Parts: sequence; structure tokens; C-alpha cells
Amino acid sequence: MSSASSHSTAGPDRRTVVAAVGAAGLAAALTACGSGDDSAGTGSAATGAASDGGGTALARTADIPEGGGKIFKDQGVVVTQPTAGTYKAFSAECTHQGCAVGSVAHGMIVCPCHGSEFSVADGSVKKGPATKGLAPARITVSGDDIRLA
Repeated sequence: MSSASSHSTAGPDRRTVVAAVGAAGLAAALTACGSGDDSAGTGSAATGAASDGGGTALARTADIPEGGGKIFKDQGVVVTQPTAGTYKAFSAECTHQGCAVGSVAHGMIVCPCHGSEFSVADGSVKKGPATKGLAPARITVSGDDIRLA
């Protein structure tokens, strides 16, 4: 009796397939968790150049409370007004495990999953478990309109 296997060697073995799928998933996860620092910035309500209607309309300046902010889930951003007339925008994805932030209160952007808190002024971590601040997002403020740039 022979102990040789009758398996075909024409295609990749199971380990190769599992490793390739795992590597592809890891690459996708790392891409999604990129910092976005190379193309992101913050907007300000200073009387800068008016936008010609470009970008996605988010809100009116009156919709963003001073010292607080508003989350725009569909666009994946949170817009804040840390001081009167100054508007900032950040990714609404928590840097800890990718949950969507859930609220803005008392000068903090709060993630409901594990309790991380981020500053409305600069997106920095004020309470962990997150160790990295929220990525800035680009907005333009023209008159009373706030737009995603």
C-alpha cells in the first residue's frame, strides 16, 4: 500500500491562499488607517477667499456651537468651533479601533466605543485608549456656509 497523496499540485496550496488573503486584508486595513496628514488641513472662518460653491455643503456657521461641534456621518467628518468664528474639521473615525465618534460636548469629541476623547481645537487625544489624534479634514468657510473642500 502506498502512502503517497493523490492531491493535485496544479494550484496553490491552502496555506498560500490563506496567507495571500490575510496579507490583502492587512494591506486594506493599513490603508484605511492612514493618517492623511499629507493632504489634510483645517479651515478657518477668517474672511478668506470666497469659495465658488466647490465642495460638499455641510452646514451653516450658526449650526456649529461655540466650544462644540457637529458630526457629519455621511461625509465622515466632525466640524468644530473651538472659539468664536474659528472652525476646524477632523475625521470622524476614532484612531483607536476605527469606530465613528459619537458626540461633541464640553470641548471634547467623544468616541462611544471605548471612551477616547479628542480636543475640538486640534483633534489631539485628551483621554485614551486612543494614542493618536484625529486626522484633520479640509473645509472652507465662506460667509455663513461651511463646505467640505
